Amino acid sequence: MNENKIAGEGRRPYTFDRVVRMLITLICIGAVIWFVNVLRDVLLPFFVAWLAAYLLEPFVQYNRRLLGLRKRWLPVFMTLFESVLLIVAASVFVVPALMDEMHQLAKFVASYAENPSHIPFLPDSLHDFIKENIDFREISRRMTSQDIRSLFHAAGSFVSGGLDIMLSIFNWFVSVLYLVFIMLDYDKISRGVRRLVPPKYRDLTGSIGHEIKESMNHYFRGQALVAFCVGVLFSIGFLIIKLPLAIVLGMFIGLLNMVPYLQLISIVPTTLLCLVYSVDTAVDFWPIWWECIAVYAVVQVIQDFILTPRIMGSAMGLNPALILLSLSVWGTLLGFIGLIIALPLTTLLLAYYDRYLSIREDGETPQEKARDRRTFRDIISGPRE
Repeated sequence: MNENKIAGEGRRPYTFDRVVRMLITLICIGAVIWFVNVLRDVLLPFFVAWLAAYLLEPFVQYNRRLLGLRKRWLPVFMTLFESVLLIVAASVFVVPALMDEMHQLAKFVASYAENPSHIPFLPDSLHDFIKENIDFREISRRMTSQDIRSLFHAAGSFVSGGLDIMLSIFNWFVSVLYLVFIMLDYDKISRGVRRLVPPKYRDLTGSIGHEIKESMNHYFRGQALVAFCVGVLFSIGFLIIKLPLAIVLGMFIGLLNMVPYLQLISIVPTTLLCLVYSVDTAVDFWPIWWECIAVYAVVQVIQDFILTPRIMGSAMGLNPALILLSLSVWGTLLGFIGLIIALPLTTLLLAYYDRYLSIREDGETPQEKARDRRTFRDIISGPRE
């Protein structure tokens, strides 16, 4: 009797004032979403710069320890210089090979579109279905459209839409400035955000912020590094079996790996690539396809048993299905900005609900409350690595 009375006293009644406050909060959240959606073109450079600064922060800290400096400006510019140098080096070595692969693949695509195709154990109706639903001639034309006429057309488009292009260039130049300023004041911004919260909410906000930070580290940094390694491994594997467009396909699969196991859907374009490649060459379809499947299997084993345990550790992250849902919902609401902030916003909502479960209800013991929270975390979390 006394326990129920105490539990009942711990619950806040739904008074008219509380209901009005809840409605005002919901209206404010809707207004913020609408406001961000209206200004998404202006806010996009800032969020991209913020994400880049967040991803580069570990390298800034490494350079800071390497140089033994307390101030950030030299490690920041050193990190930016290293990033630009890496991008330039990758462009010098990768872009020429990539252009050659695209021209070679364009010939294969044109040949597949024009010539009859027959592969053992694959019905001809499958080829007809693919050719009817995919315009291979247009794909081939776009992969090789680098003539003088296309250059003049691009120049004309530049002149006609010069104002929009200049504004776009200005926005991305501003994003570079955002990146530099955010990186220089990253520590101050991180500490200052907590001070903006009213004192009575700082403990709760700090606890939720810690969970968001752990989740962000898990997926935006750890999973990004895993995805990059997976993309490199796929590119190397496809180069070994001499599959055309190996680098592009491999890095695309790595990008899909930002959501765990989403790379498996890339088997469909890989199969189409093997199909087109086998028709115009002496290579049989089934051997090259099984070699691609072997690359998938080897890379998956390396990812599950070497990369993920060493990079991600034993920490639990969000369920892959929940990640896909959050990307779809926030991407639909806020466009590309929603894709960038989907994970922190989803983590914020889940952390807040997790705190809500800690509130004792009538007749609920602390053991039952802890069990409910464990069940909730098991539902939203992915499998342990």
